Amino acid sequence: MVGAQIRYSIPEEMKKGSVIGNVAQDLGLDLKRLRSGRARIVTGENIHYTELKTDKGILVVKERIDREELCGDKTPCSFSFEMILESPMELHRVTVEVLDINDHAPSFPNKDKHIKLEISESAVVGVQFPLQGAEDLDVGQNALQDYILSPNDNFILKQHANPDGSKYVEMVLQKPLDRELHPHLSLKLIAVDGGTPQRSEETQVSGSPISTYVSLNSETGVLSAIRSFDYEQIKQLQLVVKAQDGGSPPLSSNVTVKLLIQDQNDNPPQVLYPVQTGGSLVAEMVPRSSDVGYLVTKVVAVDVDSGQNAWLSYKLQKATDRALFEVGLQNGEIRTIRQVTDKDAVKQRLTVIVEDNGQPSRSATVIVNVVVADSFPEVLSEFTDFTQDKEYNDNLTFYLVLALAVVSFLFITCLVVIISVKIYRWRQSRIMFHSNLPVIPYYPPRYSDTLGTGTLQHVYNYEVCRTTDSRKSDCKFGGAGSQNVLIMEPSSTGTMQRIQSEKSILDEPYSLLEVS
Repeated sequence: MVGAQIRYSIPEEMKKGSVIGNVAQDLGLDLKRLRSGRARIVTGENIHYTELKTDKGILVVKERIDREELCGDKTPCSFSFEMILESPMELHRVTVEVLDINDHAPSFPNKDKHIKLEISESAVVGVQFPLQGAEDLDVGQNALQDYILSPNDNFILKQHANPDGSKYVEMVLQKPLDRELHPHLSLKLIAVDGGTPQRSEETQVSGSPISTYVSLNSETGVLSAIRSFDYEQIKQLQLVVKAQDGGSPPLSSNVTVKLLIQDQNDNPPQVLYPVQTGGSLVAEMVPRSSDVGYLVTKVVAVDVDSGQNAWLSYKLQKATDRALFEVGLQNGEIRTIRQVTDKDAVKQRLTVIVEDNGQPSRSATVIVNVVVADSFPEVLSEFTDFTQDKEYNDNLTFYLVLALAVVSFLFITCLVVIISVKIYRWRQSRIMFHSNLPVIPYYPPRYSDTLGTGTLQHVYNYEVCRTTDSRKSDCKFGGAGSQNVLIMEPSSTGTMQRIQSEKSILDEPYSLLEVS
């Protein structure tokens, strides 16, 4: 079922979440039905810009809408989509028209913003000088409307339209030129639109609209500052004020207002040389043979303020020997004021203060290291002395940290090794001595061994006890039939060998005995 069609008009650059329209109310839909049923945006162009809130029955902005990005110079600018409602099926078409706001100022394509014209003083009145026109991304009343030439004592402007609808401007000479009176003229061409508030290319200051800096009372004409100014960023403002009556048709006139910003002493001097660095040391060398007035070095400083706030003076605040050096008040040059002698210290340290002429004045200090020496090796040794304390502290800190890291590593390593060994021994002892398997006794039969044919016999009894997995055995040996055994071979010539005692034999159960 085809439902109704509805159209909304909204300005561009609306914030995310802004309400476009009450869909439920405008389409005559029951809010309960809208909540319980299925309602969604199904198809259309640029539907990602909007979102349907079924709980409230409203259509809201989902993403930033930029008319210039969406439509360019096309007008009117709009996009449409279909919204479907189920149970029963209904299809509604929604169109959103995006209106232009005056968010762009006219601008000239010329990047350097300067045009140089050479005109003969004999040029006749009425001669024309075509100028490149400005561009404005806005449309309608918010687009480019007019040009202003300031000052315009010698020239007037005429606007022309190109076949494609664009405009260009001509500067027309209306008064003869006099080179001896005015060898050159500096003119400013301003392009203005018709929006509210009116914008021009001087109305953009550091990328921000001039309306964020000043405000104009439309009834009294009073121009007021609404924020503080930074002279180092903005030195002047120029804006176009339009006065218009209420007649029919209305008549108007434009005037250019130039605001000059005065500097305040809000910046201290900045020392450029000698460079103050934390990791290295710069020292100037003064030979002992130097004459009076020898130029040691020059302190260079600047101040970003202007006028008397940027006038700098240099003074010697502290010195190892004040009777040896002086600092130029205006130029910052450090010179010797007497002859250098052997009694002068090799290391000299000067503290120079740089002050500006503001009220109140601001200052900066710089330390200048000087080495009184005649040879380069001597200079190197003094450089070492200058930085000895700092290097010593840095080295001491480094070695302390290194030693702590090494000790910590060794301690942890030893601790791990000891724990590992303990665990290994404990596991071995569990395997060897704490078996849970049963003990199986084994009793071999009585064994009797009689050698030879003699009447002396020896008998041994063995009792052996073993477990199935133990590495230990218990053996018990019984007493022998005699303490000594004599063995004789029948073919022997009568020589007898004495056999070891039973005790010796039992002590070495695995030894072999040979009798010949």
